[in-house]
Amino acid sequence: MSKDISKILKGWDFDADEVSVRVVHGDDGREKIQLRLDMGLLQMEMDGRPDGQRPEGYESWLEYYQGKQRQHDEQNLDDPPFELDDGDCSRLWREAVQYYHRYLSFWHLDRYDLCARDTQRNLRLFAFAKQYAKGERNKFQFDQWRPYVTMMSARAVATPLVGEKEYGRALHVIEAGIDGIKDFLDEYGQTERADECVELAHLERWRDEVLRKAARSGRGRPEHVLEGLRRQLQEAVARERFEEAAQLRDQIRRLTEPS
Repeated sequence: MSKDISKILKGWDFDADEVSVRVVHGDDGREKIQLRLDMGLLQMEMDGRPDGQRPEGYESWLEYYQGKQRQHDEQNLDDPPFELDDGDCSRLWREAVQYYHRYLSFWHLDRYDLCARDTQRNLRLFAFAKQYAKGERNKFQFDQWRPYVTMMSARAVATPLVGEKEYGRALHVIEAGIDGIKDFLDEYGQTERADECVELAHLERWRDEVLRKAARSGRGRPEHVLEGLRRQLQEAVARERFEEAAQLRDQIRRLTEPS
């Protein structure tokens, strides 16, 4: 049996300007995802670890280390806290990249529910690594991607809601994503550089678009979003971020004006 993948790639040319991904039926009868690369492809499982492995019998290394952490804390109440060493972090990082490739594929397949599942999984991993990884370098290796994955998670959850004209629920999700990214900037003392954060800018632009759609639809005004905007306005004024405050006033006005 030939191991040459040329026949698989024939007729499926690589395009550097767009993501090429498809779902195929595997020899085991289950669906697989194939992501086209410049020199081949990645094939991933739909569920569990993308490579189909079960490290130490667990669904993933994240579940394995979470189990070790719980066991350590139960058995070593007075000892130093559980810690992920460099090798542990390397395993978890390689695994996170696998999930990245899969949630990106799900996004381009319009499988928003599965994209949301995998982005939220990686966010849980980042939080776990931030709490237990040894050394700030290991912690930040994961946490630096939190704004991007937060944005992707918000997009994955809110996109179908916008499609169903559930604007209030969609705005709630988008606002939560915006708040999450702002929390990240606050933690790292980068609040004054918020206008340089592309993930934050993307969600704020999208929020404005959804606000306009909500206003035109006549389906009611999402009060929880208004409350969030007013809170952000107060914070912006208190910190003398007047340009941001002016933008927030415009957003509130668009939401409260009669449609």
